[in-house]
Amino acid sequence: MQRPSTVRQIAEEIVSREGGYVNDPDDPGGATNFGVTLGTLARLGRDLDGDGRVTERDVKLLTRAQATEIFILHYFERPGIGRLPEALQASVFDMYVNAGANAVTILQRLLNRMGARLVVDGKLGPKSWAAATEIHSRAPDHLADAYGIERRNYYFALADRRPASRKYARTRAGGKGGWIRRAEEFIAPRYHLSEAQFQRRIASWG
Repeated sequence: MQRPSTVRQIAEEIVSREGGYVNDPDDPGGATNFGVTLGTLARLGRDLDGDGRVTERDVKLLTRAQATEIFILHYFERPGIGRLPEALQASVFDMYVNAGANAVTILQRLLNRMGARLVVDGKLGPKSWAAATEIHSRAPDHLADAYGIERRNYYFALADRRPASRKYARTRAGGKGGWIRRAEEFIAPRYHLSEAQFQRRIASWG
């Protein structure tokens, strides 16, 4: 089946955003290439060098095209993101790559605050799709922004709890880090934090 070109474009943008190979000891995901972790390759059985094991070497061998295909199949199609309102798809897809099922948990909690009665289980199904569609029909200009703001809050909360992760939310110079900029790519500019607002939010980090 031919996949929509827009989904592939989104996946390619995610791959570009994620960048190449890194193995940051402060990142719980471990060795990662184009956003695909060693754990993901092992779960999928992608032994790229054919040595019978899935190791960091396989992560390094991963190509952009392979990462794109993994994201489309395992982070968009299989979770059912394509059945969400189109306005939500890019942000939820991006967040699923970045945070797995937490992307759906964040959405379900948001929908519940907006009147739905969903079980928050991190899995998309008929009730979640229907709730997202119905709430989007009532607030078509707000749901995507609200989800993006919830993503930003999720990143801030992670950094609050785990000081080692603060470098992903704040640059060495003290400005917005990659996590926050990533969330705000999917939020209308009027809802972006100003520099002063950002500094107030992270003031407790020292």
